[in-house]
Amino acid sequence: MSSDRGTHGAPSLAEALAAGPLVLDGGLSNQLAAAGHDLSDELWSARLLAERPEAVTEAHLAYYAAGADVAITASYQATFEGFGRRGIGRAAAARLMASSVELAREAARAAARAADVARPLWVAASAGPYGAMLADGSEYRGRYGLSVTELERFHRPRLEVLAGAAPDVLALETVPDTDEAVALLRAVRGLGVPVWLSYTVSGRRTRAGQPLEEAFGLAADVDEVIAVGVNCCAPEDALYAVGTAHRVTGKPVVVYPNSGESWDAEARAWDGRASFDTGLVDDWLAAGARLIGGCCRVGPGTIGAVAGRVAEAR
Repeated sequence: MSSDRGTHGAPSLAEALAAGPLVLDGGLSNQLAAAGHDLSDELWSARLLAERPEAVTEAHLAYYAAGADVAITASYQATFEGFGRRGIGRAAAARLMASSVELAREAARAAARAADVARPLWVAASAGPYGAMLADGSEYRGRYGLSVTELERFHRPRLEVLAGAAPDVLALETVPDTDEAVALLRAVRGLGVPVWLSYTVSGRRTRAGQPLEEAFGLAADVDEVIAVGVNCCAPEDALYAVGTAHRVTGKPVVVYPNSGESWDAEARAWDGRASFDTGLVDDWLAAGARLIGGCCRVGPGTIGAVAGRVAEAR
């Protein structure tokens, strides 16, 4: 399965990955925060879809300009339930979710018009885990007490909305356990848009404690999945996951860890020291990575350095 919706009459993302590695963007939230936007409420960056959509476009543009080939939309924490708590009805919530794809497309078009950006660009529509909707840090634990069927029912409606907005790929990201992965893989059936599946991990296991061989194996024979890997994890945990994902699935691997700092859900703040070293990119590439970027607290400057490493590999 593939999509042919990229800019410049671009090849599908799957076709591009077959030709060589690509660069993902970094943390959208930290770029928005750096521009002075308050993201402290439960909707996180999704709040700006309604209140400051132009700020979202500007943040995407910063990453495209830094060298990212793929931008991930501001829909990670965008759900019908989350918007509903803010008094936003389902129809309006659906429009906001779909707008996240168009805002990233707008940034891609702006980047394409710039004299220094003449390469194909793609848009990945983010679908965060159930725990992101809870806004209590539970995406770093998983095991919500819901069945696979219940999780599938939660994810399917917004995945339908995001797919209908015509992204190049759906990013099923920050998945903490295998139950949610199974639910997501069921929920994307028949949507007509390819996906990547990305776990958040601790050491050699998912956040919920399952072996990564088991977790990645779920995606090995799923036609919709064009890449599998990890995000929102410590940089030092990424290499084992990349190698395991490549060995188990034979698919291109996506990797975009955090800066190395830790999220304090109670304080709603990051603490610790950054440990993202762009020298790791060479190891990730050697282990099978084909989509490389950063997650929380990784900004355009670091993505520019990642792009330089990937360009050398090309």
